[in-house]
Amino acid sequence: MKAFLAFRTGRATILLFVLPLCPAILLFSAVASVQSSAENSGQSTAATSAASVQAKPDAPATPANSVEDPAKPQHLAPPLGPPPDLANRQALEQHAGKNACKLLLRSTPSTAQVFVDGAFVGNSPLELVVAPGKYQIEMRGQRLDSARRTVDLLPRETREVALPLAARYPTHVTAQ
Repeated sequence: MKAFLAFRTGRATILLFVLPLCPAILLFSAVASVQSSAENSGQSTAATSAASVQAKPDAPATPANSVEDPAKPQHLAPPLGPPPDLANRQALEQHAGKNACKLLLRSTPSTAQVFVDGAFVGNSPLELVVAPGKYQIEMRGQRLDSARRTVDLLPRETREVALPLAARYPTHVTAQ
């Protein structure tokens, strides 16, 4: 009986419990890797296998380093087109029309991020050409509080908006 108990508490017991789990672990990791590669490429596993079965023999072969290769690491592609601030500024200027207004935006201290109606348009100081109308101007500085002002522009009006931004955190600390 003592020999049996020694066998149950030794290395052989560990092997008896671990060995049956190894194939299950390998199968689970293989399924998970196939699913993650299918999600990264935007296809389901069924669509991936169907596409590989229905491939035409005269179709050109894809190179081993193509985007669909699951062994190759997937990276984020750089955004196409102009930066968001430039695109938002251009959209405002294109809708300005013949009665366009000028908006001069400044902040104290300078280089605050400027948002017009919630859209980022650049850093201050900034000059915008916009259509007449009502606009919500917001400026946000790094380590500074944000400031907002509503501006109502008449046709062909030029308006300067200067917003002071207070420090959010103290610049000096004194110990007593």
